[in-house]
Amino acid sequence: MPHFSRLTDIVTCSLTEILDEAEDPQQTLREVIDEMEEGLASARRVARTSAANRDRLQKEIETHTGQVAGWLEKAKTSLVAGDETGARMALTRKVEVEDLIDGLKPELDASESNYQNMLRIQKALEARHSEAQRRLVDLTGEPTQVRLESETAIHAVNQSQQEKSSEVEAELEALRRQLGG
Repeated sequence: MPHFSRLTDIVTCSLTEILDEAEDPQQTLREVIDEMEEGLASARRVARTSAANRDRLQKEIETHTGQVAGWLEKAKTSLVAGDETGARMALTRKVEVEDLIDGLKPELDASESNYQNMLRIQKALEARHSEAQRRLVDLTGEPTQVRLESETAIHAVNQSQQEKSSEVEAELEALRRQLGG
């Protein structure tokens, strides 16, 4: 039986309530962890896709920005050569490309926003997943195994754990300085 219908359900869930209502808390917690791992894999896929879209749009905008400069240069060259018609045509193309860029910029902003949102959700899911794993260890006395769908996902978990560890170490050092130690 699925416990969550959306990724945000995982983030906002109360493991205590879920376990208090469960007939078999260990089994329920294992199911919840499985769903969390599926959610994490999904969040990572969406984040990768959003990042790829963002990068593609950035490159496309850069390419078109170069074209704007090229059309402006062509207009100048045509005008210097006395070809006003050629200059008008080049400026018309320049304006068209600028309009295209203006249309792509909101898409780029949306891709970046979606990417940042998925990263926030991913971090929250990872935190909730860690909590669930700790709860399972408390219930069973046995260490848990992370079961994710691919080596890429496992690499992402390891990388995320390294980043989290670095973050913790930096905060620990800041606390030491703050406390004068």
